Amino acid sequence: MKHLSSLYDLTAADVADIFALASELKAKRTRGEADARLSGRLLAMIFEKPSLRTRVSFEAAMTQLGGASTFLTSEEAGLTGREALADVARVLSGYADAIALRTFSQQLIEEFRDAASCPVINALSDERHPCQALTDLFTIQETLGELAGRTLVFVGDGNNVARSLAIATALTGMNMVTSSPAAYAFGKAFLKELKRRHPQAKVTSEADPARAVRKADVVYTDVWASMGQEAEADRRRKAFAPYQVNAALMAQAPAGCRFMHDLPARRGEEVTDEVLDGPQSIVFQQAENRLHLAKGLLAWMLEG
Repeated sequence: MKHLSSLYDLTAADVADIFALASELKAKRTRGEADARLSGRLLAMIFEKPSLRTRVSFEAAMTQLGGASTFLTSEEAGLTGREALADVARVLSGYADAIALRTFSQQLIEEFRDAASCPVINALSDERHPCQALTDLFTIQETLGELAGRTLVFVGDGNNVARSLAIATALTGMNMVTSSPAAYAFGKAFLKELKRRHPQAKVTSEADPARAVRKADVVYTDVWASMGQEAEADRRRKAFAPYQVNAALMAQAPAGCRFMHDLPARRGEEVTDEVLDGPQSIVFQQAENRLHLAKGLLAWMLEG
């Protein structure tokens, strides 16, 4: 049984297989060919945090593959203490073929996974966002070709998206450069664990964003304050002001460099309109690919 609580659950071969399925299913969709390989299958989704792309992409993925989905808030699912977490996992496993969780706590996802008897997907936690990182690298491969040797520069907070991208780049032979204020860089514990699991990982840091992007194939940014960090928004805004991705910063990168953002974006803060809507941006291709990656991931998990 396959789970995705973190990208540490996957091998490089797994990632290649998921990407191949996503590409195949996207091509079929483009040609108007139906593929009902998940007919009769059910995905249960439990969300503590609101979502646009994650919820709709998973629901659409199941529908387009002939299956169905059901959506539960944490209160409806009983994650607020109404019953034991393990009991919820065991009951839902009897109804659903896979379960996707979008929560604050990574530990909750891992405990749920350990009790479930069907595949469990981390649809976001405060520590990890594996589905987003897989989508991002699938989009880079689709746009630029071979991933190995490419350089992704992440400008901004070393958050759940950045951490998942670091693992994903290690799995695929990419280089990753982070550029952020020292207080918001990757922690030593995360980097130590990354190197333990993937000694070949090529993750470096460069505090000056203009220097960081000089050899970038992709410049990536994210919001400066994520859900649950609203109280820190003003402090973060001041700290990250020099790290805005704007035309001046993109001019320091190679001409063929692409821009990515996982959305939602706070236009005028971490990125300007001229970059987000500009010719180097592949942000909306990236957003659409959440659907195609979800289809590839679900097919890979449920078809065996």
